[in-house]
Amino acid sequence: MATSSNAPLIEVQNLGVRLNTSRGPAQAVRGVSLALKRGETLGLVGESGCGKSVTALALMGLLPDSAVLTGSIKLDGRELIGLTDGEYCKLRGNRISMIFQEPMTALNPMHTIGRQVAEPLRRHTGCSAADARREAIALLDRVGLPDAAKRVDAYPHQFSGGQRQRVTIAMALACQPDVLIADEPTTALDVTIQGQILDLIADLVEERGMSMILISHDLGVIAENVQRMMVMYGGTVVENGETDKVFSRMGHPYTQGLFRARPKLGARKGTRLKTIAGTVPELADLPSGCTFADRCPLVEDRCRAAPPPVIDVGGGHGVRCVRTDVSMAAAVGAPA
Repeated sequence: MATSSNAPLIEVQNLGVRLNTSRGPAQAVRGVSLALKRGETLGLVGESGCGKSVTALALMGLLPDSAVLTGSIKLDGRELIGLTDGEYCKLRGNRISMIFQEPMTALNPMHTIGRQVAEPLRRHTGCSAADARREAIALLDRVGLPDAAKRVDAYPHQFSGGQRQRVTIAMALACQPDVLIADEPTTALDVTIQGQILDLIADLVEERGMSMILISHDLGVIAENVQRMMVMYGGTVVENGETDKVFSRMGHPYTQGLFRARPKLGARKGTRLKTIAGTVPELADLPSGCTFADRCPLVEDRCRAAPPPVIDVGGGHGVRCVRTDVSMAAAVGAPA
């Protein structure tokens, strides 16, 4: 089914995910909503444990069988929540794909990279083994793997971290998916390789007209690579909007704290990074009110009483904070 130019390609409404943990059921995602048209890009940002990857796994249908999902996930108007695993397998790697954050665990050490890149082509397009191999070589060459034709029969351990990440990108893009989810795709790479990988992903997204969700804890990566962004904390979206608007008028104390914690060029040797006091709460310990209340310098009693509503501060820029007026007055401004 083709998507009209004005309709979202992927649409998530009020998504909730409850997981079973060693301490009992825990609500890992709370009321997440998003919509992406073809060619649009969205960033999810936040500390580890904030719900970014769980949201992505929900979209991919890769959560544990015991997970309980509520809300709606639609791809091209088709509801995905409730699909059988067999039905999801027809979409996964075909219409919606994911680049995982650690390529060594995403790749099977027992199979050659050529076989792994060719697998989604064989599964979803029905092409012959010879055609799939030729396409795998072309994909590996496109993502910048040196001597792709000669190394197609090599194994993952024979490549560097950056080269393995290029292989996982080739796998994710093999069937030209409509939606690409990139989950911390450069975490284990040095800065130079990070830039190359992010540029490669951006070029391929533009070239193929895909929608992309980029997950990162790095505000700099988000600022440079996506049109819109969502800041997550405690399984909840605490701030969202166009990327430049969020950075120019950061409204939530958590977003401001993330920005202040970034290393700054030109800082004197020995300068300590600013940190956000406290730690991300365990899923089973999330408070009933604002999930950031225990770490927030602006907290009041009403913050703990109930989850705060989303306040629109202009231009579709939403902030989930009852003290938005005070927090925005102290905003740190746009990144240099």
